[in-house]
Amino acid sequence: MATAGARALVVVGASHAGAQVAASARAAGHAGPIRLIGEEPCLPYQRPPLSKGFLLGKVDAATLPIRAAAFYREEAIDLLPGTRVAAIDRSARTVTTAAGQRIGYDRLVLAVGARPRLPPVPGIALDGVLALRSLADAERLRERLPSVGAAVVIGGGFIGLEVAAALTALGKRVTVLEAQDRLLARAAAAPLAVHVAAVHRARGVDVRLRTTAARIDGADGRTRAVVCDDGSVLPADLVVVGIGVVPETALAAAAGLACTDGVEVDRFASTADPAVLAVGDCCRHPNAYAGRSLRLESVQHAVDQAKAAGATAAGRPTPYEAVPWFWSDQFDMKLQMVGLCAGWTHHVVRGDPATGRFSIFYFRDGRLLAIDSINRAAEHVAGRRLLAAGRSPSADEVADESFDLAAAARA
Repeated sequence: MATAGARALVVVGASHAGAQVAASARAAGHAGPIRLIGEEPCLPYQRPPLSKGFLLGKVDAATLPIRAAAFYREEAIDLLPGTRVAAIDRSARTVTTAAGQRIGYDRLVLAVGARPRLPPVPGIALDGVLALRSLADAERLRERLPSVGAAVVIGGGFIGLEVAAALTALGKRVTVLEAQDRLLARAAAAPLAVHVAAVHRARGVDVRLRTTAARIDGADGRTRAVVCDDGSVLPADLVVVGIGVVPETALAAAAGLACTDGVEVDRFASTADPAVLAVGDCCRHPNAYAGRSLRLESVQHAVDQAKAAGATAAGRPTPYEAVPWFWSDQFDMKLQMVGLCAGWTHHVVRGDPATGRFSIFYFRDGRLLAIDSINRAAEHVAGRRLLAAGRSPSADEVADESFDLAAAARA
């Protein structure tokens, strides 16, 4: 519980990362006031279901909160929903809200996330062109579905493909436009992308590679078609844009904090100002596993980094050293990824892709870098243990189905 006169912690952004920072700081012994400030008018909620179960009607908004309202009351975390922070004064150690309220801090954590990237395409502002990031976005999208016959998804990354899978399952005619020569160009390796494209095409999704939207045509202010750069015209009652995100750095940059594709932080999530930390999608950090500075866009990264940052904010400096892992649900594919495959030189497939249950192991110089698993959850769990422990079975061992990965992970 909060103690009068103790150091004040302010967390800007009631996201996965922000909510976890507040919870972890309290768990680590922070005795002072904690204020969690969020722009959205609701409790911090889970975002992954928005492009999956929520669109399909299998997940209700009432089940999305990460924690119940009672948690914040019991932990003396002052939640301020519907509140936008407009400025940071680092010399005075205050933040000012859009309504003019000044809130003091001893430690400030920025967990402001990212916003959808929108292409400079004529017609992008038409009614019926949507991006998917927030609950409000997902609600707008779901409300339109009864009147949608054909949809175009711009972008073949995870969000775009999850939306394409959901819309196809709902009986919509879906086309995915991807500018690169394969799907998941930024997010996954080619062996996985080839399989994912085949699954989507087998389910009826029209996947068009090396194709972009030249313009979006409408009638009476509503989208009606997407004209592609090759001249083809695709009827579209709905256009969903999923070409990545831009980190929210404006607040930090205006306060004089260094930003390079994200707010720059160290391995403790601290900026150059020791009183200010940043976590999640909005920050660029030195990643212990990758051995370089990068920005990760995933819920699990946000939560793991927030746990370390919360302890650091509570006066118990803790480095962020977790092995990155990710997941995605598309049709009947439960895709789970661990590690980072950048720089891989060879791969091994364990299992039979034709069955829809297999894993791909990526190696460089004999060292295991990453594992992509489709409907092989046990191998994903074993892989997380192996990579966290720095263990690397050989390619020959991995290829042998009789080799016990779980035992190797426990050794």
